[in-house]
Amino acid sequence: MTDLRRRSQSALEALRLAVAEALDRKRRLGQYAIFGIDGKAVRVEAEDLPRLDVDDETRG
Repeated sequence: MTDLRRRSQSALEALRLAVAEALDRKRRLGQYAIFGIDGKAVRVEAEDLPRLDVDDETRG
């Protein structure tokens, strides 16, 4: 694996973790989130937010 590919994978994983943590926080606070679905903005209420599995070890 090239250095560029390794750094790209690392950046992608960091972004995925940040999104998962932000959605988890919104869900716990009872806040809605806005998603882009089929080119349209869609409001998703806290109780309907997808649960994303994040390993506790990866949290900072």
